[in-house]
Amino acid sequence: MKISIMAELFLFNIAERVLEKIALLAVGEVSLAFNVKSDLKKLQDTMTSIKAVLLDAERQQHRNEKLRLCMWKLRDIFYDAEDVIDEFECEALRKQVANHPSISLKVRYLASCSFPLSFSLKMGHKIRDINVRLEELATEWNSFNLGQCGDNRRVNHRETYSSVNYSDVIGRDVDKENIIELLMKPNEPVIPIVGIGGLGKTTLAQLVYNDDQVTRLFPLKMWVCVSEEFDLSRLLKLIIQSINKEEKCEDLTVEALQTCLRSLLNDKKFLLVLDDVWNEDRVRWIELRNLLMSMVDLSQSKIIVTTRSLKVASIMSSNHPYELPCLSQEDCLTLFAKWAFHDGDERRHSNLMRIGEEIVEKCKGVPLAARTLGSLLFSKRDESDWISIRDNEMWRLEQSDNDILPVLKLSYSHLPSHLQRCLAFLSLYKKDHIYDSDNVIYLWMANGLLEYPKQKQEWEDVGSRYLQDLWSRCFIQDIVYYSSNFTFKMHDLIHNLALDVSQKECKPVNCQTESVDEKTRHLSFCADKLLEVPQVLKNLKNVRTVLAQKVSKQSMRIDESFINFCVSNFKYLRALDFSNSSLDALPNSIGTLKHLRYLNLNNCRKIRELPSSFYKLRSLLMLRMLGVPLMLLPDCMLSFIDLRYLQITVKAKHLEEIRPGCWSSLQYLRLYECDNLECLFEGMQYLTSLRRLSLFYCCKLVSLPRSLKFLTKLEELHIVGCDVINLDMEPEEEEDQDLLLSLKTFSIWEFDALTVLPRLLLEGSSTTLQHIQIGMCYKLEVLPAWLQNLSSLHKLQIFCCPRLSALPEGMDCLTELRQLEIESCPMLTERYRQDGGADWHKIAHIQEVDIRY
Repeated sequence: MKISIMAELFLFNIAERVLEKIALLAVGEVSLAFNVKSDLKKLQDTMTSIKAVLLDAERQQHRNEKLRLCMWKLRDIFYDAEDVIDEFECEALRKQVANHPSISLKVRYLASCSFPLSFSLKMGHKIRDINVRLEELATEWNSFNLGQCGDNRRVNHRETYSSVNYSDVIGRDVDKENIIELLMKPNEPVIPIVGIGGLGKTTLAQLVYNDDQVTRLFPLKMWVCVSEEFDLSRLLKLIIQSINKEEKCEDLTVEALQTCLRSLLNDKKFLLVLDDVWNEDRVRWIELRNLLMSMVDLSQSKIIVTTRSLKVASIMSSNHPYELPCLSQEDCLTLFAKWAFHDGDERRHSNLMRIGEEIVEKCKGVPLAARTLGSLLFSKRDESDWISIRDNEMWRLEQSDNDILPVLKLSYSHLPSHLQRCLAFLSLYKKDHIYDSDNVIYLWMANGLLEYPKQKQEWEDVGSRYLQDLWSRCFIQDIVYYSSNFTFKMHDLIHNLALDVSQKECKPVNCQTESVDEKTRHLSFCADKLLEVPQVLKNLKNVRTVLAQKVSKQSMRIDESFINFCVSNFKYLRALDFSNSSLDALPNSIGTLKHLRYLNLNNCRKIRELPSSFYKLRSLLMLRMLGVPLMLLPDCMLSFIDLRYLQITVKAKHLEEIRPGCWSSLQYLRLYECDNLECLFEGMQYLTSLRRLSLFYCCKLVSLPRSLKFLTKLEELHIVGCDVINLDMEPEEEEDQDLLLSLKTFSIWEFDALTVLPRLLLEGSSTTLQHIQIGMCYKLEVLPAWLQNLSSLHKLQIFCCPRLSALPEGMDCLTELRQLEIESCPMLTERYRQDGGADWHKIAHIQEVDIRY
């Protein structure tokens, strides 16, 4: 059966987020006209009742087109409701800045805001319009007779089996031997095999299961396709029937099943394959494990688990999982040819195989993708058919149930609704993009995709958890950490899946784009020449995101008409990214974008000043302006009391003073290439929420302000290329002796003059500081003796410090130190090398020591 994956509505998650906002507005002591409060309550009640049956609606929509169309109408209404609710926050921010600029937003927020009567009436009219639209839809919605149901994410799974056709398997010999080697090792009872859908985890398990050496090693072998339900009784029955298909156990209790299985195992050494495991409930796994342990010696027997989730793997085994690699291009091409031609027939069609090589590149090493595309071309010998497959996106091709995208969709269907919507947003970026975690989190935040933080959490923590969850489920990969932020990639096939499910929500636009659905909310543009207004955008009004991405190393050229069009047509923009472009000015009309929360102008080096209306962008959460050579930091920028992330380049000698309440939400501050800057802000102590501070290439910066000692939430301090800065910060006052700071990471690079470290900040963080990195500090000769007081230090890295002759005494006092890395420090290398270094014994207790010349 040929199938196509439908575009997702994300309606349940949209409803959740909008209701959270309504609740926040409703519970506060907000001054609203009485009828507005009642209209708001009516909207809340209606949306709550709709949300209660949305999960049932999402299950039924694929076989009921009328229901699906009704849900699309609901989506538009919910989005409009969110725009109205956000208007209240915009007005609250405007009043706050105008009337009480020195009072923190966190104190005020929406809880006790008094709105003008005229504003309340205008909003009340908009809310009533939304209620009317919901009432008009009510009769149709109620006719579907939807019911409440839990979000248990039940989906249809394929049944797997233990037999394998060896001739169908290409390029897995090394992996098979690696797994067999793990089976030979003692004390590794559970071996998880992890990878995305279609990578060949089940096939690898089948190869191992049927290997003669494995059969000799394990007298008893059992194969169980676990799939959806990790139920103890069900699994015991499947294990029993795998041993003896004649065993009648359908109506037995768990106790009886246990007795039956014990007699069948009879203390034999066994291999159990648990294929396609999704269970993330550790208790359920421990129940099965303990029961098996009570029957046999698990140190002799082995369990192979295949799963798409690193979280599942970590639950079932303390050992590192076997992460199945992709096939080589050569193996992928061989597999593709096997499915596209009769045996050996490809040698007669070299013209098609040349096109096939390009087609196989789309597979990115995933064997099921090679099989899918090869099968689509089986018996087709016209070059035009092959060219069509080559030039079409994978997600546009018709596929059967067991082809690659439906198999990947299975993983997607297991995601919670909030992660499904977040994953879809990643389709806005081009393939092979290196994602920045900060960018992604703030893009999600700007569009209201994150759930409200709990207790001491921040929004950034919620976003980081979402990314970790996507990584643990193999939706993102190749993570590279840079302290608390990181970069990552997405496999092309996962990107195809994201494109597919987000078709009517997110749309990448290029010069070949023929149409854009008028309901689309998020756009990205890829252009290697002048970016102008595409005709396909003329009818769009409700766009919330515009990302412009360059496709070459040169700056992207953006026509002034394009910016003016976006600003004038997209009044509800939440996110705007014109980074790495030749943009030379922002239009003054940008001040009308009162909903704008994310603005990225990094490396727009022709901009010299900001328009006078810039102060109206009060909703900004993230502002990135690295490499934008502003002559002055506009005073108005300090009034952005919602701002959480700021990167700037300023050419002034001095910066504005930070007053109480200004930037009270700021989490991250980075100053970059501030060539003339001699000192940081006065009033740094008022940045009470600051967690990360980065100073890059501020070559005239003289010192750090002592007021940093008041920033008790500061977790990271990074200093790079600040050649003349004096870090001599000794405790001076009585209050300096008992500081309880929270630094976790301190790094300093490219600093010729460095001779001392900032004791006040580092020793004041002695119970929290985990990582110190020192690099390219050519005059540093000694590390301070007080370093031994850093009781929580886990990792110490020292690079290119040729004059540094010794580590401080008392290294054995650093009992938490797990990693020591030294590179290009000749005197240290000679002194602490393992093979004959005079002071090796002083660091021999450290678990990981890496010393390189």
